[in-house]
Amino acid sequence: MNINNLVFHIHYCNYKHQKSSERFTKKITRTLQHHEIIFVKGGSGSITIENKNYPVKEGMLFYICPNVLHSIEVDTELAGSFFTVHFSYANASCIDNKWEIRNESNILHLHTAQEIKDYYQIEDLFKKLVESWNTKLPGYEFIARTFLQQLLIAIYQSGRKHDRNYSISLKVEKVINYMYSNLDMRLSLTQLAEMVQLSPTYFSRAFREITGYSLIEFFNKLKIDKAKEMIIEGDKKIKEIAHLLGFTDEFYFSRTFKKIEGISPSEYYSKNVHDV
Repeated sequence: MNINNLVFHIHYCNYKHQKSSERFTKKITRTLQHHEIIFVKGGSGSITIENKNYPVKEGMLFYICPNVLHSIEVDTELAGSFFTVHFSYANASCIDNKWEIRNESNILHLHTAQEIKDYYQIEDLFKKLVESWNTKLPGYEFIARTFLQQLLIAIYQSGRKHDRNYSISLKVEKVINYMYSNLDMRLSLTQLAEMVQLSPTYFSRAFREITGYSLIEFFNKLKIDKAKEMIIEGDKKIKEIAHLLGFTDEFYFSRTFKKIEGISPSEYYSKNVHDV
């Protein structure tokens, strides 16, 4: 699943706060048709997700995917407060000005339950998300979706730092930076795997899992993104651009460009420079 193409829709979000003087025990058992994220600021209790029980305490974050039976039992002997957001998403891609939208049934790459040690950023984004949703000012849905995307990135980055594969992610980022700095070169899987001291087979699999692309697909995508920038500037011929991006064969460059963008470099030039 390529997260770059995800478009989100928020069904509901809220912040619930229960004073310690209003002690009660409440249990909810349900199955939702959409995704839910819960962030705990205080309180006690438990959440059971797919028959596995997790404690409710400050700093805990829960991700519940669609069609999963779960129960939430909260005992507010201590002041309890919870942020929650319910959402769905689809995969949207645009090739040659034609949109393709597919509903996504996959789950997001988030932990079912995790304890966030330094949660200031996540709490702040959740507050902004809920405030924008509740005030209902003009454009609130668009603004709320933007905060949801930022929140998901912050959660992903926080979880990744505590993941045992964090070092692999850092190696993938190192390779991506190297590729971006060397768009004029022809790089091989073996060469890049050796640079981060991993076997080509393992690195290839890890790269695809993290980015959603094979290494060659990603490198070509970087090259074509740069090619589009150079075409729009309008001061270089297609053959020159191909050469500057490490393509010895202009026709192979054109085929690669069309495979990624859906149109040839000359068609892209005509549509974007001359607006034909």
